[in-house]
Amino acid sequence: MPLIDTSTYKAPFLFRNGHVLTIAPSLIRRLKSNFYQRERIDTPDNDFLDLDWSKAGGTKVAIISHGLEGNSHRQYVVGMARMLNRNGWDALAWNYRGCSGETNRRLRMYHNGSIDDLDCVVQHALKTGIYQTIALIGFSLGGNLSLLYLGRNADAIDVRVKKAVVFSVPCDLRASALELAKPKNRFYMMDFLVTLHGKIKAKMELLPGEINDDRYYQIRTFKEFDDRYTAPIHGFKDAEDYWRTCSSGPFISRINIPTLIVNALDDPFLADGCYPVQETSQHEQVYLEMPSSGGHVGFIEFNKEKSYWSEKRAMEFLQQT
Repeated sequence: MPLIDTSTYKAPFLFRNGHVLTIAPSLIRRLKSNFYQRERIDTPDNDFLDLDWSKAGGTKVAIISHGLEGNSHRQYVVGMARMLNRNGWDALAWNYRGCSGETNRRLRMYHNGSIDDLDCVVQHALKTGIYQTIALIGFSLGGNLSLLYLGRNADAIDVRVKKAVVFSVPCDLRASALELAKPKNRFYMMDFLVTLHGKIKAKMELLPGEINDDRYYQIRTFKEFDDRYTAPIHGFKDAEDYWRTCSSGPFISRINIPTLIVNALDDPFLADGCYPVQETSQHEQVYLEMPSSGGHVGFIEFNKEKSYWSEKRAMEFLQQT
């Protein structure tokens, strides 16, 4: 039942291409993020997370998780925060370790399985005593993180966590990594590796002798990066073990709150395994919507509110009773 057969998203003329929809928002969208109020919280392992709040003064808050190598100031996050505020919701956009503009204290970095950090943010929001309703909104890696959190912790999720909406989710990390390794996606792969290298170099400066970038230039794929850095630093056997352990797909069946997954069929980052048709077709709580276009975290629209379809779609789902 929760397979949504028809999506309302229609890409604007001249933008009906997955690559165009993926790249264009970072080039043409300019939303200010000076309304954020930053707060730093400590983690149990003596590190920190930087949170950016945008408050409307209500009793509902959405926790926004960004994508790989993103942050709270990315346009898709800012746009979502604006939409939430306009509809009476507070927005809490959190930055993963190393993504807030300051290198974190420990060797550990963020990755697709960092659900303990997401839980820190959820618990912090709950402890304010303000919120009766919490929603999770995630993009790409943040979408996988949100689904994994809800699935793995299904029996322990606080009752005030009511709904979730995620976009462009690599539910099968292996399939997505192999797709990004293809020549047609080399531009994205190289861009990720460049910014990730910056984080490695920052860790080298902070923690000399604990990490190095020797022959980093030889890394060309996520398998090579995850084999060298992500897996050994975070306790996985290798990249394959990391992907298998942290893919959200196998945990979707356990999610027990209303959840919307939106994965465009022309998303250049996603392969067949990232569209959880079987997992959602018989699920009573998790909905899968697959627009024919949208790219990766794209969903461009042009209107006087300067809002994108993804923001309106998220709000529509959150407001459904």
